[in-house]
Amino acid sequence: MSLSRTAGALVSASASTSALLKFAAPSSSSRCPQCLRAFSSYKPYRQSSKRQLQTASAYYPSTFNPEPPPRNLGVPDTSIAGGVPEVNNTIPPRLTPDQREASAQDDRPSISIPESEAQRSKPTATSKPALRPRRYNFGPRKATIKLSPAAVSHLRDLLNRPEPKLIRIGTKAKGCSGLAYHLEYVDKPSKLDEQVEQDGVKVLIDNKALLNIIGSEMDWLEDKLNQRFVFKNPNITEQCGCGESFSVS
Repeated sequence: MSLSRTAGALVSASASTSALLKFAAPSSSSRCPQCLRAFSSYKPYRQSSKRQLQTASAYYPSTFNPEPPPRNLGVPDTSIAGGVPEVNNTIPPRLTPDQREASAQDDRPSISIPESEAQRSKPTATSKPALRPRRYNFGPRKATIKLSPAAVSHLRDLLNRPEPKLIRIGTKAKGCSGLAYHLEYVDKPSKLDEQVEQDGVKVLIDNKALLNIIGSEMDWLEDKLNQRFVFKNPNITEQCGCGESFSVS
């Protein structure tokens, strides 16, 4: 009876011990997937500043843009653009004395010229420069002044005197219209005077009055009151009533 109680106590004690060990045993090694995910995305606070190495990727040439042509494309093959010139290192064969004389005779000119003729200077052909054609065809020059037969006759009488005199025609600022004729006797013309010769008589025109009286006609007028030279001037635009002064355009 005591033995059975002892065995029952031992069985109950072993059962309680196994139950206690079962609760005291560590849990299984399985973990929560969220914990693993959080742990894997965690980055350390202090990370190395060195750049991580990366293996070179495979190179695939692009066919969108063609390769540029070489720089020396289309350049003639000269000593600069071309390649290295080939140097001929072969030694020419030696010539015998007979061959040297024959080559010297071949190099001499076949025609001989005397030394005196060779030293004589030869005239060089000088080409005349071609004359340029005239671009402007100017009309005939307008006569400076014309002389009437009466004026020519009176001027010839003045030149036939013992002391011949020349008449110089000019203009002066005078009168109500601005200009008036001025005639004077001179012995010889000056360098700037315009000389007009007609029918053997000569008249001088002052260069300052040339533009005012060009194209005029000179006449000799005699009446009961006076004798004088008169002028028919086509350049006159205005003239006073007495006819002494005039103005030109």
